[in-house]
Amino acid sequence: MARITIYLNKSVEENAGLCYEKAKKIKKKIEGAKKAMRENIKKLEKIEKEKKIEEQKETKKEIQAEKKWYEKFHWFVSSEGFLVIGGRDATSNEIIIKKHTEKNDLVFHTDLAGSPFFVVKADNKEIGENTKREAADATVSYSKAWKLGMTSTPVFYVNPEQVSKKAKSGEYLKKGAFMIYGRTNYIENKINLAVGIKDGRIMAGPVEAISSNCEKFVEVMPGREKTSQTAKKIQHKIGGGLDEIIRAMPSGCEVKK
Repeated sequence: MARITIYLNKSVEENAGLCYEKAKKIKKKIEGAKKAMRENIKKLEKIEKEKKIEEQKETKKEIQAEKKWYEKFHWFVSSEGFLVIGGRDATSNEIIIKKHTEKNDLVFHTDLAGSPFFVVKADNKEIGENTKREAADATVSYSKAWKLGMTSTPVFYVNPEQVSKKAKSGEYLKKGAFMIYGRTNYIENKINLAVGIKDGRIMAGPVEAISSNCEKFVEVMPGREKTSQTAKKIQHKIGGGLDEIIRAMPSGCEVKK
């Protein structure tokens, strides 16, 4: 409760004037305090916002730092536990064959021009038939057969030493293209693709491989829907980053119903 001092040696009007001036000063102090509080709240909000931005940057850096080398390519883990990687374009085809293909691996390709190369990493183990079929399905699913609406196309696999950049006399090999020498092993295949999430990473490959390794997954098929639109539907079902989902899919696909 506020106290009011009455001066007996002053008139009522003078006392009233003194009270009024005192009230004005108190009001001014209150307004100053409110202003200071508002400014402090704004400063705190700014600090919190900057802190959140920094935390997001750090999280992004951590996620980027945790990325595996094979995530630059198309990739999946087969139902038998083998890492399978595939080229996204001519440049990544070149990199996969030259830098990431070793003696006991298997190299897959289609007879269609512009096909991606897929490689099964042997890791000193014998590659099983299920993995071979899954690698063949991935190869055809990321080839032009997908856009052309084909259900399959001839796919073969060879040993790494059969893949060479040395062209036949009078021929020229474009970037991402290689000559295949020796016997080719053709294998049955089909358009077969799903997108899933494993330990926070988006993985895309044949249904058999994705269903064996992922907590959640969605089957996709060739279609006319925009890739970004399909990716949003997939993200809604399985989570994960939208950009990563888009990168994992061939263009022109829809969620399989």
